[in-house]
Formats: sequence, structure tokens, C-alpha cells
Amino acid sequence: MVIGFSTGSLALGDFRRGVSLVENRVLNAIELSALREDEVAELVNGIDSLDLDSYDYISVHAPSRLAKTTEDELARTLAPVFQRRWNVVIHPDVIKTPTVWRPYGELVCIENMDKRKPCGRTASELDVCFRDLPNASLCFDVAHARQIDPTMLEAKEILVRHGHRLRQVHLSSLASSSRHEPLGFGMKLAYDRISHLIDKSIPVILETPVDPAHIDEQLRWAKEIAG
Repeated sequence: MVIGFSTGSLALGDFRRGVSLVENRVLNAIELSALREDEVAELVNGIDSLDLDSYDYISVHAPSRLAKTTEDELARTLAPVFQRRWNVVIHPDVIKTPTVWRPYGELVCIENMDKRKPCGRTASELDVCFRDLPNASLCFDVAHARQIDPTMLEAKEILVRHGHRLRQVHLSSLASSSRHEPLGFGMKLAYDRISHLIDKSIPVILETPVDPAHIDEQLRWAKEIAG
């Protein structure tokens, strides 16, 4: 199983601390998170100082919204990440100018959204995203899909239509406020309904916001749910 944490879930805004919190655990994946636009340059410039040799899969999560930065500027800042052939997870509502992102092809990893967002929530809305970026890949957030449709029928439809694009899975629970929460039995029941549509080789990235004392517990849950 390819599994790891998003640094943003363990240490919001501090990717170095996020990396350090899992460095002594047997993990083979990690997502370096820059959820705010002013965090991107520091993350990109700091990659060479990180010990990431033990990871088979590394991705970067781009900012969830842009206020001061243009898409062109963001893409240029992320260029060293694309050059490493790492996937960049990006929210579809951030993409206003698809031509900026087309040169990066499948390394642009579009994430399905929760109820707060205006697009990318359903299979049909993702159809539009992938029409504009036909070579982009998919980061499937199970908790987002469950919030949109607790029966998981919409999740199934997303994976039926776009499963061939799947590059990583985001795993957590989700509060009614759309905040990520630790895993539990409810997520296991939900995941069981779609597990046959997700290949075991797909990296699973935990977005569960837990303190260091509960990291191993969440890893056990994740392995029980998706392993």
C-alpha cells in the first residue's frame, strides 16, 4: 500500500514540521501542502533541504484560492515541481485560465470538491474541468464525495467516468462545516461502497488533522479502510 500524510493536515502552514512529524514512520508517500498562496515560494525553495528519499510518491497541494497571485505567477513558481514530475493537486475553482495549465498535462491533478465550492463537485461538473484540461489527472477526495452524496452513488459515477485519470486519493472524514476530521467507522462504510473502483496501487494521502500522538492510530484506520 502506498500511504502517507498531507503536511498541511499535521502542521498547517509549516511543511517542514509536517515532514518531521512522520519521518520516523514507515511511510512511502507524502503530500507537501501550500494551501495559502504566500506559502508556495517557500515550499518550492525549500524542497532541496528536505529528506524525501524514502518516499515513492510525492505530490504538492497548490493554494485553495488566489487573491494576490495570478495563475501565470503560480504556475511559474510551481515550475520546479512540475520539472520533478510530481503531481500538483489543484482545486478546479482556482483554474480560470486553462491554457496556463495545459502544458503540464497529467501533472495537473484536479481534486473533486465539497459543497462550498461552485464547481468540481460531481461527475458532470468534473466533465467540464476535464474538457478544458483533457490531459489532467484526478485527485479523488472521498470525504468530499461523501458529503455531496452520502449514498456514494455520485462517488461511483466520478470513478466510473474519470477513474482512468486517478493518481491519488485524499482520505479523511468531514464535518458539516466541511472541515477535515479524523477517520472513523463511517468512512469505512462509505469507502467499502467504492473500493472496487480504486486500484490498490493508487497512493492514499491522509488529510486527517491529528496531533502526533494519534498519527499511528489514523494510519491503522487508513490501512483498514483502504488497504
